[in-house]
Amino acid sequence: MIIGEIIKLSLNTIRVNKLRAFLTLSGIVIGVFSIIAIMTALAALQKGIESGLTVLGTNTFQIQKMPVINVGGPQARKYRNRPDITYEQGLQLMEKATEYKYISLEDWKSAKVFKYGKNSTNPNMFLGGVSADFLPTNDYSIKEGRFFTEKEIQSASNVTVIGLEVVDKLFPKENPISKQIILDGHEFTVIGILESKGESFGQSRDNIALIPITKSLEIYGKDVSINISVQAKSRETYDDCLENIINTFRIIRKVKPGEENNFEIFSNESLIASVNNFTKYFKYGAGFISFIALIAAGIGIMNIMLVSVTERTREIGIRKAVGATNSNILFQFLVEAITLCQVGGIFGILFGIVSGNLLGVYLKSEVVIPLDWVFIGFIICTIVGVIFGVYPAYKASKLNPIDALRYE
Repeated sequence: MIIGEIIKLSLNTIRVNKLRAFLTLSGIVIGVFSIIAIMTALAALQKGIESGLTVLGTNTFQIQKMPVINVGGPQARKYRNRPDITYEQGLQLMEKATEYKYISLEDWKSAKVFKYGKNSTNPNMFLGGVSADFLPTNDYSIKEGRFFTEKEIQSASNVTVIGLEVVDKLFPKENPISKQIILDGHEFTVIGILESKGESFGQSRDNIALIPITKSLEIYGKDVSINISVQAKSRETYDDCLENIINTFRIIRKVKPGEENNFEIFSNESLIASVNNFTKYFKYGAGFISFIALIAAGIGIMNIMLVSVTERTREIGIRKAVGATNSNILFQFLVEAITLCQVGGIFGILFGIVSGNLLGVYLKSEVVIPLDWVFIGFIICTIVGVIFGVYPAYKASKLNPIDALRYE
């Protein structure tokens, strides 16, 4: 029999025994679905995270007291006990480092309410005290108006640059430039509007107001730890810049030779690498669970094929009587087992891709089709069909044609 005829016969067997085939295929569908759905979801999550974590400018890294990803435990106490990164240390770094293009000093406050006349924002805004190089190091730009001057920063002027979400809530029908607004109880003059940055993980990046960092420290006090964003001159000089900044800041922070840094360095790339390292454990877990599910499905395939051999004993006898060899019968039943597995695998792959991309839709990331895992899932289905279809096929091929013809 040619392969096409055997596949048609296999599909016909599925149609004739719908309930039994459904119960058998469900195991394969669930096993493959679990692999593809989780891998698709992780791929969508990864793309969403990579997009969301690209918060710094090109060739930029940031220095801060605490790690970006901190899971708690004994290490958390060590991080909390580190000395704060002070504004004075940031100024010293700007003066002594040599390999950078821009350095921005930043002091962030969250859960603030901004007001203008009778209009006000919800208490989920961010107020940032920043220095003059904030825009390039954080990948922001000015839509209208201007940014702070060095003179305004040095004099701690009451000026502010606001995001579009603040504009929409406070100035729905008028231009905010030169207007006086209240930021966390203090009056500032709006001198600029930021270009929209959209959302990151469902959190708007336009719900901010920026003021000179000197004014922020004047209002809230200097007993805070600031962040320092550093942009290299180019991709080629990035590593040299990073090394120069770390060595210079260790000297400023009086870190002794041989001791670990008492500050953290992160970049867009390091954040993405950390997340990828974290998600790999989910992939291992998904693979293990799916492996168990596929073994159970394989046992079901073997069981259904053994039942099929018993039910089709006379058919096997007739085929042998008209010239079918043992290898013909073996091949026939083996292809039927593989076909069953592949049909289940196709449905599992389709359901998995659709379900996994629901997370991508939530994160507003692009639709993901993990072609490598689709290929792996299909190959696994074939292997399961071969492994668990061999014994039933071998049993069918060894039936005595005379005994088979007598079977009722």
